Amino acid sequence: MSWAGPEDVFLSTSLASYLDKKLLVLLRDGRKLLGLLRSFDQFANVILEGACERAIVGDIYCDIPLGLYVIRGENVVLIGELDLEKEELPPHMTQVSVEEIKKAQKAEKDATDLKGSMRKRMEFLDFD
Repeated sequence: MSWAGPEDVFLSTSLASYLDKKLLVLLRDGRKLLGLLRSFDQFANVILEGACERAIVGDIYCDIPLGLYVIRGENVVLIGELDLEKEELPPHMTQVSVEEIKKAQKAEKDATDLKGSMRKRMEFLDFD
């Protein structure tokens, strides 16, 4: 039987290979966080330095600064390294202020709520 040496640790599925690299973390609630991975533990709890939340609505986006951010591992869906040499977003995307993105998010939520309430009111009609 052979034992894994220190050089084999980085060949595993550990987050150690992502330390000090810029990551995208997708959370269970759909938020997307970007930042430098500074630390992690066996539960996939992670600490991001210089973190920001990337809010996207249609063709507009905003990076909302969060600073040093601790993420509980049970909320993490996906972690991926960002390629710093490539563009992060398609060229048609436009960066806007935090106020503008919040207005767009509210409008999108209101439209979704209206669609849901209309569907609920029309449930008595059986279109099947």
